[in-house]
Formats: sequence, structure tokens, C-alpha cells
Amino acid sequence: MSNRLASSTSPYLLQHADNPVDWWPWTNEAFGQARERNVPVLLSVGYAACHWCHVMAHESFEDEAVAAAVNANFIAIKVDREERPDVDAVYMQATTAMTGHGGWPMTALLTPEGEPFWCGTYLPKEQFLHLLSSAGKTWADREDEVRAGGANIVATLGEAARAAESSEAITADTLDAAVATLSREFDTRNGGFGGAPKFPPSMVLSFLMRHAHRTGDARSDKMTRATCRAMARSGTYDQIGGGFARYAVDAAWVVPHFEKMLYDNALLLGAYTDLARVSQGADHSGDFELASRVVRECVEWLVREMWTEQAGFASSLDADTDGVEGLTYVWTPQQLRRVLGDEDGERAAELFVVTDEGTFEHGTSTLQRPRDPDDVRWFADIRERMDLHRTLRPQPGRDDKVVTAWNGWLIASLARAGWFFDEPDWIDLATRCADLLLGTHVVKGRLRRSSRDGVVGEAAGVSEDYGALAEGLLALHAATAEPRWLASARWVLDVAVEVFADSPSSDALAFSDSANDVHDLVMRPRSRGDNAEPCGQSALAGSLLRYGTLAGSARHLAQGRAALAPMGTIAARAPRFAGWALAAAEDAMSGPTVLAIARADGGLQAASRAVGPGVLVLSARPDDAAGVPVLTQRPTLGGSDTAYLCAGTVCQQPTNDPGVLAEMLRRRD
Repeated sequence: MSNRLASSTSPYLLQHADNPVDWWPWTNEAFGQARERNVPVLLSVGYAACHWCHVMAHESFEDEAVAAAVNANFIAIKVDREERPDVDAVYMQATTAMTGHGGWPMTALLTPEGEPFWCGTYLPKEQFLHLLSSAGKTWADREDEVRAGGANIVATLGEAARAAESSEAITADTLDAAVATLSREFDTRNGGFGGAPKFPPSMVLSFLMRHAHRTGDARSDKMTRATCRAMARSGTYDQIGGGFARYAVDAAWVVPHFEKMLYDNALLLGAYTDLARVSQGADHSGDFELASRVVRECVEWLVREMWTEQAGFASSLDADTDGVEGLTYVWTPQQLRRVLGDEDGERAAELFVVTDEGTFEHGTSTLQRPRDPDDVRWFADIRERMDLHRTLRPQPGRDDKVVTAWNGWLIASLARAGWFFDEPDWIDLATRCADLLLGTHVVKGRLRRSSRDGVVGEAAGVSEDYGALAEGLLALHAATAEPRWLASARWVLDVAVEVFADSPSSDALAFSDSANDVHDLVMRPRSRGDNAEPCGQSALAGSLLRYGTLAGSARHLAQGRAALAPMGTIAARAPRFAGWALAAAEDAMSGPTVLAIARADGGLQAASRAVGPGVLVLSARPDDAAGVPVLTQRPTLGGSDTAYLCAGTVCQQPTNDPGVLAEMLRRRD
């Protein structure tokens, strides 16, 4: 018999719809039941692609004895962290404070008012049963003590959050110091930062490329190129199908945690597009070819495996296939010989580092590509044959909900990549996705977090959703010169400032994760770190700056600069966790800069693609420029393409000479 999760739009919750545990979604009604029965709440938070979430589900939540223990003494609430990141943020903060670490599945026991009194992560079945028994008895015998403990935890977390709130300008010295810190944490042997597990540092790469372009700093350029090369040739990148895995379990990027997340690939698509932009010319032709290959393969993968019928992009692919991690992706030398024949199989095994001992588990190997093949046509043939064989294997599950923020990041990357690589079909994909979000995810003037099969979910959008969607809309405006995207971005940002901002001032504009009218949380989370993806604070800061630049709005430029200040402390102390904020600060340091081209004969199109990664580029014919502020009353000169280069509110003399434009861009740098 299905429980209350059966009508959810979250695939993760639907996975638990037939559990014997009497699950509730996160609702006021669930907590009302807990108060009526006077029992604690069991909160379980996870996501569809989480390996250990599946393990705990099979061991405990599908077990009748566990279900009986839960149902008798608890109200059980299941949360998809991707659907309710604000709920996840609150209780992950409690989990890390109480245990010293966090992760998923997250397991927490709450009072009927939502105050946590026990937090942890994965528990084997016997330990979980012991927890349920002990907690149930403690609640029955010492309820007042438990309630007091939960209230004290919430008060302590609130005090810590208030104490951590600070505003500190991100200056040129901050940016230089961030590079110095990153260089000390840089893995000179393998690329990337820190040791195992190692995560793709997409946002840090965006910052480093901007910093290198603005300052000429060789360290930033070297770290960027070494990391991008290492990731693209590693087992963390799918050498057959394209797309990046969530992270590597080792420092050398050999063995991935095989789940593929949309947000990672959206942000990395943008980073590799920027790498191509800064690698034009003979000096970096190898990096240009590598970046171009990765971008094209990633877009092909996104369209093939992540596109939904409604014109959005799915959230993730599981790490597991039929309960076995990496089953779809790994190979043995024998499998290669069987699929490709002895000669091609041995040659492919050498190229992809598929060894007899295996680089993964049980004699299997991930596929690496430390060098390019000598014979490109041969490689294309064997890659196609391996891909065909792989499609016959069992495939990982797909979480097909469409998350606003993650699709927003992808819209931005597709639009920019489509513009730079002259791929109008990619811009069309971004356009269709943006139409879906604006048409389906907007309910009563506010964004919702996600949809599935064209049905919008109940969860309200968080601040990152607004910042990411605005980023995508602004990238579409730049790529197409269509006014509607700029107008929609303004609406998104103005709503965000209205409902997420906390006491805005001229010096700092701080955003909470959840809106000011969301009242189902014991505290209002305020994320101040760019971890797997940009936090709402960084996302809105960057989008406000870009909108202010493209719209010529001094108000939005000021808001964008003020929104950077709450990220200043973490940018100074831990720049690995402030990559997007640092990238936005680099853009602000340069103006931000916009190159507007009044188009006539196409004479400046090549020059426009030679600008740095933080420069906004927009071109249109004057007759088509109505509603495009950066081209308003800006005609062509002498019937030729004419460039208007502006940094912030300061513009240079227009020119239709490619050489003069190149010199203007060099002087700007």
C-alpha cells in the first residue's frame, strides 16, 4: 500500500512511496500529527543518486520490523534535499555541530516543533533499531529534558549563525590573497585542490581565469590549465559518453563516485567554454582543442541522457546500476577484446589504462585518457563501438525532476557556449528550457523549486533558484539580443531582493536561502559558501552585477556590489569555498565590462570572441536593438560593425576598426 509520498514530484520520495514506513512529506500537517500524538519526528534526508541512501532504504526502510518501530513511536518525514535545500541546510548545520561531520543520508530526531535533539547520517539496521528504541524510551521518560535540549540546540545554532554574519569588502588585495591561498592548496602533481576525495572546482576555475585575464597572473593560469587537463583526461570524466562524475575518491582523479549531477556539468560546461576563450591562438592550441572537445561531448551527453520531454534537463544519474556502483561504466581487458577484437581491444586497453589488475574494483578499470590517440579515425570507430556496447548494459537510474537553479546554470552555459562556438542549436536548447521555467515554475508571481513531467512541485524556490535563473536569462539576452530575457531577469531579481534580503544597507545586502514568508523552519538558513554549486548569496550578487551592466542600471550595480560584502569573510579565509563570489568580484573589479556591437557587415565578430571570460558581449543590428539598453542610440559608423566598450558606467569612443578594438581590450586588461 502506498504512503503519502505517492503523489510527490520528487523521484527520491517516490522511491519510498511503497515502504512499510508511514512516511510523510515535509508539511505542517506532519508536524501537527506529531503534536497531536505527542511523539518525536524521524527526519530522513537524502537524494535519488545517493549510494548510501539506497543502502539504508533497503536495509531499514523496506524492513517490516523497522517500519513497525518507526510507525509506533514517531512521525516519519522524508525529504529530498534537492527539492528542499533549505530544510537540508538547517539540519545539516545541526548534524555537523553535533557530530563533527555531515553527509547523506542524514538522519535526525526532532521534537514536534522541529527542534533537533539527535542527528547522524547512515546507520546500519541494528544500530538504527537501537536508536529508535532508546529515543522512544527517553521521550516517554524524560520528554521535558529532550524538549529543552532541542530548544537549546536551536538557540545555540542561531547564536552561532548571527556571530558568523559579517560584511567585508572583496578588494583587489582580497583577490590576490585568494590566489596565493589557492596556490598553497594546489595539487601540483594531479591538478585540483586538496587531496581525496577531490571535487571538480568549477567555480574556482571561473575565478582563476578571470583573475589571470585581468592581472596576467601566471599562477592562476597554470592552476587552471593543469586542473582542466587533468580532469578531462581522468576517470572522473566519461571518456565514452561525455559528462563529469560528481567527484573522485582519490587524489589522482582515477576512480569517480559515478553519479552525474546536472549542476556539476552545467558549471563545468561554462568553465571549459571559458578555457576555450582564453586558449585561442597558437600558444594554447592544445588546450583549445581539449576544451572544445569536452564542451561538445558534454552537450551531446546532456541532450542524449538528460533532456526531458518538457524541454528541461533532469537532475542526475545514479552512481549505482542494479545496486552495483559503476557497473555501466567500467571495463576489463577481456571485455575490450570481446567487443573490439584482440588487436583493437589491446590497443584500447593501453590507451584507456585498463589493466589486468584493474584500477577500480573486482579487476575492473575506469577509463582514463592520459594521451590523445595517434589515429583519430581509429579512435572514433572504437569509441562508437564501445558506446554501442555500453548502451546494451544495464543503465543507471535517472532523477528526472527539473530543478530551477540547476537548469538556470545550464541555460547560461549553453547560451554562452552556443554564442562562442557558433552553435545556434545550443542557444535554442537554452531558449526552450528558459521558456519551460518561466512558463511552469512561476506560480502566483514566485518561483517554485522544481517540476517533474510538466507538473510543478510544491516547494518554494530558494535564493539560488532566483540567482541562477537570472544568470541564464541574462546569458540568453546577450546571446540573442532579445529584450524579453532582460525583462524577465529584472523581474526575477527584483522579486529576489524583495523576499530574500535581510535589512539591506548601502554597504551590504545579505540574502537568506528561504523567503521571508517561509515559516516551516526552526531557523532561516543563510548559506555563505560556494560548495557543490554557488550559494544564493553569490548567485544573486553575480546576476545583479550582470543585469546592472546590461541594463545600464546603477541601482542593480550597487545592489550587486553590496551583495558581495557578506561573502568577503569566507573569500578571504577559505577561497576554495567562495569561487563564484570571487569570480563575480573579478567582474566587478573590471567594471563589469560589456562589449556592445552595432552589427552591419560582420567585421567585428571574430574580434568579439577574443575578449576575456568575464566580458559580456552582445551584438545586434540597430534596427533590431529596441529594448536592448547597451545598443540604444548607438548606430553603426560608416556602414560597418561598430564596437561600444564600457566598463561599469564608463564608455570608450566607439570604433569599427578591429585593430583599435583589440588595443582597447588590451588597455582594459
